[in-house]
Amino acid sequence: MIYTLTLNPSVDYIVELNEVQLGGLNRMNRDTKFPGGKGINVSRVLKQFEVESTATGYLGGFTGRYIEEYLQLEQIKTDFIHVEEDTRINIKLKAQVETEINASGPQITDESFQNLLKKIHAFTKDDLLVLAGSIPRTMPNATYEEIVKVCQKNGTAFVVDAEGELLQNVLPYQPLLIKPNHHELGELFDTTISTVEEAIPYGKQLLEMGAENIIVSLAEKGAIFMNKELTFIANVPKGDVKSSVGAGDSMVAGFVAKLQKTGDVEAAFRYSVAAGSATAFSLGLCTKEKVTKLVQQIVIRKI
Repeated sequence: MIYTLTLNPSVDYIVELNEVQLGGLNRMNRDTKFPGGKGINVSRVLKQFEVESTATGYLGGFTGRYIEEYLQLEQIKTDFIHVEEDTRINIKLKAQVETEINASGPQITDESFQNLLKKIHAFTKDDLLVLAGSIPRTMPNATYEEIVKVCQKNGTAFVVDAEGELLQNVLPYQPLLIKPNHHELGELFDTTISTVEEAIPYGKQLLEMGAENIIVSLAEKGAIFMNKELTFIANVPKGDVKSSVGAGDSMVAGFVAKLQKTGDVEAAFRYSVAAGSATAFSLGLCTKEKVTKLVQQIVIRKI
């Protein structure tokens, strides 16, 4: 079973209006809401690819119930731990410029964390865990490290899509895949990366630090896949970028889905790039039909 872990999910509330008048009354043109969180996005995209997963993490209050019911309506399995405080609401304001207002999230007690570790202790070598996104403010920075220690003990493969110290802490435990974008990769090494060629040596350092496979996304400049045997560069298809939200999560889901079905990292990378692009060209997450159309446009070059 594939498990996706979202420690700090949200209800994403999208508000669209022509312009914002600070201090005045604003009337929206349209609003939408849906479950937010990187792991949850991965589960939703996996479902598009007809790959089963179980979404887990922490939910609380009426917002938590909304997320769980939404996923269940999409026929996605859920196994969340319930906490006392409400799951957060993140506001995405689309006007002259796009503005995000993100809440902190509920308090997670040590008891709740131990309950999560008990679930992960039950995973086996036949399972895969996707850890994605930020951690609640009340959890220690070593949270991901504690989780992957259990995975390593169980022989459970894991994927990590996180930034900075959260990512660095898990590298010695040999994640199956990490997926920084070029900004996140540059921040890890205190540098600026703007081209595929500049990203390659830093990707190699992450392999030396323990990662088994790496995808680095560089927006319209393409993407790189690296492991110790192979380096691939992919273009991105042409299209009208409508939103970058969820594009990276879709890349993770595309890679995991295709790798599970074929065992072929090149095919998985191609599908990953197509999935990320399909989401970027959409107002929501990608669909299987959009990804299938874009796959034909992905050209992979071996280095």
